[in-house]
Amino acid sequence: MISLYGCGFIGRNFKEMYNDEVEVQERDERVPLHNDILYMISTIHNYHVHDEITRDVDTNLRVLCETLDFCRSKDITFNFISSWFVYGKGAHAPASEVQVCNPTGFYSITKKCAEDLIISFAQTTGMKYRILRLCNVMGDGDTKASRKKNAIQWMINELKADRDIKVYDHGSHRRDIMHVDDVCRAIKLVIDKGNLNEIYNIGSGQPTKVSEIVELAKHFTRSRGKIINIEPPEFHNNVQTQHFWLDTTKLKDLGFVPHITNEFIVKDLCIV
Repeated sequence: MISLYGCGFIGRNFKEMYNDEVEVQERDERVPLHNDILYMISTIHNYHVHDEITRDVDTNLRVLCETLDFCRSKDITFNFISSWFVYGKGAHAPASEVQVCNPTGFYSITKKCAEDLIISFAQTTGMKYRILRLCNVMGDGDTKASRKKNAIQWMINELKADRDIKVYDHGSHRRDIMHVDDVCRAIKLVIDKGNLNEIYNIGSGQPTKVSEIVELAKHFTRSRGKIINIEPPEFHNNVQTQHFWLDTTKLKDLGFVPHITNEFIVKDLCIV
């Protein structure tokens, strides 16, 4: 059985797909119910610095350390869900797991710090771990999609409502996107077959232009909303890299192949 910490968008889908193998920890419960842990408790974007400056530290580091305190056993495997954001601004694409990380932004920095704390804790206590760095995850049910978090999916929702959307640099930015079901399949595969004490990228391994997604959404929704080009704000440029996708060689070596195409992802979101 897998102890699941955090039941947000991805966690809910993972639980639904592997219900008989997963037990959800109560929100304030730190003691693991089982030795295999899937840890998803996290903030979701870099913008808290503007209004809740301690939130990323409290959620991504303090709660993590409170949980690790009950994981001082060689029998425990701590599977930690991290993010492509840890690679940071100016990262070379496709980014492999051995690339040096240079995160910017409170969310990105605390996620990388969490990775380092887990590795150090494992070396000290004998606890085993895996770190999984996720790409942009899309799919029905992400109720927190917004300008700040999962902006691509938020733009699709806006077009469905016939509202205008604003894109940066004509949508030329490239991202690695994958459907939440494929992401959950990849996570389960790494838990079942991945090497211990290693880092895995979870993504399609392919770059997709934001403009391609937006145009598909415009087509499927027949939206009357306009696509308006604007220059990205300075803060966005400080915490985001323009073009980014993941090197997923290690994941493919485990036998993973995405099942869901970008066209299906967009069409599915447009008709929900």
